[in-house]
Amino acid sequence: RKPIHDAREVYRQTREAYASRFGVELTEPLGFNNTFAIIVRGEAARRLQLETISDAARHAAQWTAAFGPEFMEREDGFKGLAAAYGLRFREPPRVMNLGLTYRALADGKVDLVAGDSTSGVITALDLAVLRDDRGYFPPYEAVPFVRKQSLERHPGLRAALAALGGKISDDAMRRLNHAVDGEHRDARAVVAQFLDTLRAAR
Repeated sequence: RKPIHDAREVYRQTREAYASRFGVELTEPLGFNNTFAIIVRGEAARRLQLETISDAARHAAQWTAAFGPEFMEREDGFKGLAAAYGLRFREPPRVMNLGLTYRALADGKVDLVAGDSTSGVITALDLAVLRDDRGYFPPYEAVPFVRKQSLERHPGLRAALAALGGKISDDAMRRLNHAVDGEHRDARAVVAQFLDTLRAAR
């Protein structure tokens, strides 16, 4: 089955399927999309004025790339990406553990990688996510799944989740992940601080 690229259609089909099969309700998407991301060094993005994957494709012939094994094999991975954007690198992409690709990029060993769009490492290493201007990657929106019985037993739960709808951007999620994974801060404290910021912005 081919991936669906329309986020609204993915949400509709998933909501209907989970409601009918499992009695589970989907609330409003939180705002961030934890999909694959094409990433370059922040310095290169600023120097070359790179904002989109199409921008990067113009430099690919002089670049090297590194991807995780899964990305090389997936239907929505490298092969399709290369066809969609005409990507031709200086040499075949290197295959390495996903966690190592970020460091290889930051250290200048490669020029472009594919990673998780909300990884905290992106912030920590001054990397830049390029916009998927041709809509190649399918959406992986973060959406709470809640049992209907739980919503009935806890009347305030629906409103609490609704208050978070659309409030957590990709960039905000990267900062939160970095605070916990990179700075080793307590997750509850990080979340509490973020919620305080949201309340103050109302």
